[in-house]
Amino acid sequence: MPDKSLKEKLKNKFANLFELPKDVVLDLPHISMVGNIEFHLENHKGIIEYEENLIRIRIHKGQVLISGKELMIEELTKVEVKIKGHIQDVIFKYH
Repeated sequence: MPDKSLKEKLKNKFANLFELPKDVVLDLPHISMVGNIEFHLENHKGIIEYEENLIRIRIHKGQVLISGKELMIEELTKVEVKIKGHIQDVIFKYH
C-alpha cells in the first residue's frame, strides 16, 4: 500500500491531468472571505469549538481558527459553514 504522501502526490497529478478541482480531489478546504465581516468554508469536517470570539473548525489534516468579535455561525451544512462578525484573525493549523 502506498504511503500517504505518495497517494496525495498521485491525486494531485490526477487532478492536474484531468483539470479537476483540487479541493475536491485532495479533500482540501475551499475558503472565501468578504472583507473582515464574512468567512465561508467548504469541505469542513465539523465544528470543534464555538464561542463569540473564537470558532475552531476541523478540516482534513488540521483545523482553521477564526477569532474576532461577535462571531456567529450563520449557516452550517455537512460541507459548508458561513461565519459573520468582526473577523480579526484566520489561522490554519496542519498536522
